[in-house]
Amino acid sequence: MTESIINALVHLFAIIESVKEDNDVVDSGELIIKPYLSKLLNQELTNEYLRLFYDYLSFYREVNAEASDHILEIDSSSILQVAKICNQLNKELQSRERIIVFMQLLELINTDEKVIPRENEFISLVAMNFNLNAAEADSLKSFIIDPNGKGIDQDKAMVIDNKMTEWPEEVAWMMRKKSKKLPGASGFHHMYVENLFGKILVLHIASVDTYVFKYDGPLNLYLEGNKIVPRKFYLLKPGSIIKGPNIRSIYESEIIRQFVQERNKVKIVLAGEDLTYRFKNSANGIHKFSFNEESGNLIGIMGGSGVGKSTLINLLNGKLEPTSGRIHINGHTIHRASQEGVIGYVPQDDMLFEELTVYQNLHFNAQICFSDFSPTLLEKTVNKILDDLDLQDIKDLKVGDPLNKFISGGQRKRLNIALELMREPAVLYVDEPTSGLSSMDSEKVMLLLKELARRGKLVIAIIHQPSSDIFKLFDKLWILDKGGYPIYNGNPIDAVVYFKTMSTQVNAAESECTRCGNVIPDQILQIIEAKEIDDAGRMTNARRVTPNTWYEKYQTNLESKLKRIRFEERLPATNFHIPSLFHQFRIFSKRNLFSKLSNTQYILINLLEAPLLAFILGYFSKYAPSGEYVFADNKNLPVYLFMAVVVALFVGMSVSAEEIFKDRRILERESFLNLSRFSYINSKVVFLFALSGIQTLSFVLVGNYVLEIQGMTWYYMMILFSTSCFANMIGLNISSALNSIITIYILIPFILVPQLLLGGAMIKFDELHTGIAKQSHVPLVGDVMASRWAYEALSVAQFKHNAYESHFFEADKAMSQNSFQRSYLIPGLETATRDILRDSGAYESHQADFDLIQKEYDYLVEHFEVKTFPMIGSFSPALFSPSIGHRFLNYLDDLKDSFQVKYKDAVAKKDSIYESLIDQMGKEEFYQLKRNHFNESVSDLVENRNEFNKIIRSDNRLIQRKDPIFKDPYSHMGRAHFYASEKIIGDWHIDTVYFNVIVLWVMIGLLYLLLLSDGLKRTLGMFAGKKKNKNS
Repeated sequence: MTESIINALVHLFAIIESVKEDNDVVDSGELIIKPYLSKLLNQELTNEYLRLFYDYLSFYREVNAEASDHILEIDSSSILQVAKICNQLNKELQSRERIIVFMQLLELINTDEKVIPRENEFISLVAMNFNLNAAEADSLKSFIIDPNGKGIDQDKAMVIDNKMTEWPEEVAWMMRKKSKKLPGASGFHHMYVENLFGKILVLHIASVDTYVFKYDGPLNLYLEGNKIVPRKFYLLKPGSIIKGPNIRSIYESEIIRQFVQERNKVKIVLAGEDLTYRFKNSANGIHKFSFNEESGNLIGIMGGSGVGKSTLINLLNGKLEPTSGRIHINGHTIHRASQEGVIGYVPQDDMLFEELTVYQNLHFNAQICFSDFSPTLLEKTVNKILDDLDLQDIKDLKVGDPLNKFISGGQRKRLNIALELMREPAVLYVDEPTSGLSSMDSEKVMLLLKELARRGKLVIAIIHQPSSDIFKLFDKLWILDKGGYPIYNGNPIDAVVYFKTMSTQVNAAESECTRCGNVIPDQILQIIEAKEIDDAGRMTNARRVTPNTWYEKYQTNLESKLKRIRFEERLPATNFHIPSLFHQFRIFSKRNLFSKLSNTQYILINLLEAPLLAFILGYFSKYAPSGEYVFADNKNLPVYLFMAVVVALFVGMSVSAEEIFKDRRILERESFLNLSRFSYINSKVVFLFALSGIQTLSFVLVGNYVLEIQGMTWYYMMILFSTSCFANMIGLNISSALNSIITIYILIPFILVPQLLLGGAMIKFDELHTGIAKQSHVPLVGDVMASRWAYEALSVAQFKHNAYESHFFEADKAMSQNSFQRSYLIPGLETATRDILRDSGAYESHQADFDLIQKEYDYLVEHFEVKTFPMIGSFSPALFSPSIGHRFLNYLDDLKDSFQVKYKDAVAKKDSIYESLIDQMGKEEFYQLKRNHFNESVSDLVENRNEFNKIIRSDNRLIQRKDPIFKDPYSHMGRAHFYASEKIIGDWHIDTVYFNVIVLWVMIGLLYLLLLSDGLKRTLGMFAGKKKNKNS
């Protein structure tokens, strides 16, 4: 407090004291003023201001003596003085401090145990100027002045004494909903304490949620090691313990719980029965632990590093299943309680959307938790939690990340807690709430948790190195030792006494400093982990008391005394109601979109990346040997096509690789809400597909503009968009499965490199390793690569569907096929037949030739509808004869003539189309049509013009290497050689472009199902578990 405030308080006390009728009964300065000042000031200043009080007092007494001896009203001068002082104090004192000052004035007035009318007028004047609630001011007056508290609101007071005014717990339970009160009991709350002579009167000051008490009796009672003066009021601070001879300790927590339980309709009881947990192939975990905890408590979990605190809290919140034993809340399983919205969990790490504002984080959370709330009620709920947690001033600030802060660490922690508190869970677990916070922020957060407990919640928090004030906030303390041994369960202050006693220390009874009331929590862990000293006086690594020994002491001294708490087998009603799947999808989508739009850097990079890459690729691929660019002569177009596929894969994968990973902490929290993974995944998929659509469109438009690719926008867009979507699904799967962002980005090259290598552009599929390569179709290792389907589709589309070739493709195909059969395939069959005829006595050695002839004959009959050879069934070593061979050669000559005729017909058809186009367009325009739409390099690529061997023999087939774009596939199951213009499924002939796109979407669908089931993560987890077990 400032000097002016202390001066004003002393001045006010003096005015009040000066109106007493009998000045010689008591010395109020020594009895009331000095103890009050000593709490605020050191001894020197206390004496100085006490002298100032006496000086003021003397002055006002002289003024009063000069006036009439029968003054019944406060003169105007005194009224103005009191009002002026109160106004000055109002500028500095908070509501709680005003009430304490008001109570000190009441004690000052009551020192002579009588209150005159003039003093009553002063009381009313001060209460009015302090803006105190009239009813509350009357209760405070009754509490201080009336020994029996007559006039106090009965719901706001409690009497603690040794009188039995209630039925025993067992009897009250049997009476069920009937009152626990015995006939003739007072209306106050009551607590029975054996051997407590006299009584303790407790008052709850609701406006500031503060508890005060006074004792009236003969015993020597102590608070924080200091003797309690009878009939003097004391603040009941968090962690306070009232002690006395031959009575049990009276804890602040149990006093407050009496008030809290009366206000709450359903008492929550969290019970653990012989709870154990063991890590695989390890003795560590949590050893057998039983507990019964009820609502209205703040419980701390303490222990050194690695003792199992997080494991225990994960057992309590249902993330881990116990090896044995059970946990229940009011008789219901943890899973059921979680479904009903009873459980809340605040992990140590942030669970915030860093790109959203404080208000947006809370508003989206409210939409998820309260689907049946109207927009107005949602806003009201969010604003209430902002006010309750003192976040209103920062509601429009972006949360930011820990390295780019917009709000403080304490505000971040309060916001994390606010996300859980919004749905008002009855049980709240908090992991390291003070981690990384300043001492001031730590205290604010812990006071918030204490306030929640006072409202009837059960709050369990892991705590590390708490200060004295924070330590005393806890109602109960659980301590774990190495290996997961529970070694203490009880009051925090008593923990100091317990461990001192167990270690036979001299000052075992001292739990806190008698002068300041501070506790040193670290001394508990120091006692627990104390090391042995060797003969040389050096500290060894051996513990004086092993964890197992502490555990045995706990079982003997503490666990056996734990009482089972009765409960009703029902869970408290909540407003928690999750939305439908579609509504969840909308909320997730909107939340995701808002978080992206608020990140300017993200938007710029993702919108500019694709068109910039398209410009770079197009610019460097724009080959113009004569200085004038001609699309038909651009040798680099095949390279551009493949790089377009690479860009689609890379951009699609990079934009999605972090999507789920960065939400993992939020997903951990939302797992307690039983939200739909289906809706969440769909929101990510739809957003990424939409973003990929924009990126692909910009890439295609810019790239096609630079390279002057005309009329192919739809095909390019369809193929590259499908490729990007495939990459999105790959990225989402690894984002969901891997637990490190570094691992994710290390893995991306391992995914992309095979796509590059086996995409069909860098290495021909028929020139791969001999154990992999297939001559008749693309090997399986190629078929599983999205790049192979995308690049083939782009190449085929560019050749087949351009505005020039689309007129001639069927004619060119017929010409190529008829020419190939006549010039290559049939001569190959003739060669095989002659080889058989030359070895007339050894047909068995030509089984491969017989197989080849049979396969190629079947192919000709099926695909070209040629006339049949009636004796083809005799082409086997047992049935073949020279006459059959010569007749077959004549049959092949006839086929050659037939294919020659068909070839000429195809040429004539092409000439006819050519002449028709010339007539329609004119020769110059037709020439420009070819220059602007047909590319020679792509034509060379798909027609394989650079291949020297036009036909090869492999696997008893004559494999066409010439004009793969015009060749029909062998398989009717969709498999084909590279650059086939169509694929065959049964009797269906499907254009390669559309077939390949369908294959890409089938792959996308399979990856989508894998993502929904989290299959990749489960598989990796299974292998990791096996490796861990093997190493163990």
